[in-house]
Amino acid sequence: MKRLAAIGLLVAAVAASGCSGDRAAQPAAKAASTPACKPAQLKRWRALARRIHSPVYCPAWMPDPLDGVIGSRWNNIDAVASDRSYLESWVWQETGPGAAGGELHVNLRGYPGVTRIPTCEDTQTVNGVTRHPKLPCFADPHGRHRAGSILATEYTVNQGADQWHVLFAWRRGGSLYTLSEHVAPPLDYTKVVRNLNRMLRSLVLVRP
Repeated sequence: MKRLAAIGLLVAAVAASGCSGDRAAQPAAKAASTPACKPAQLKRWRALARRIHSPVYCPAWMPDPLDGVIGSRWNNIDAVASDRSYLESWVWQETGPGAAGGELHVNLRGYPGVTRIPTCEDTQTVNGVTRHPKLPCFADPHGRHRAGSILATEYTVNQGADQWHVLFAWRRGGSLYTLSEHVAPPLDYTKVVRNLNRMLRSLVLVRP
């Protein structure tokens, strides 16, 4: 009986140790899943945040070969307007027949201190008369996508640099942010939405 009791105590101790070990490993596993931008990315995004005196979002993941580094060879637009709104754009293009051709184009925008959807100007010519009507820059909402604390609305009719893109827009701290990608070969709508969700999950908030 004493031997059986000792074995029982030993099994209980091992089980307790295993459970304790699992609990100790959980924070490490959670930390490992937290997105993190590379130093080359963070340096330039932090500089942008300081320039506009507002938080920005660094993309820890972008579709290859786009790298999310401001000032890299793929970063074709690095622009800040007088109202502190910014546009960061990355483009990869390859011409050629069939699978040899294609384009990847991703935009990230921020509108510090503004939560409303901005207004764009269209150009329409009817019977030789050209007009420039005002319209929302982002329109035709198609549901929402959540990633952590971000709840983004998907828009499929967009203007300006986001034309022919699917765009995710969300608000944080009194500011509007957007992430968009061009629907063009080798990507279709479904693949673009998949990419956007992956990028949304990878976003890292960078403060000034």
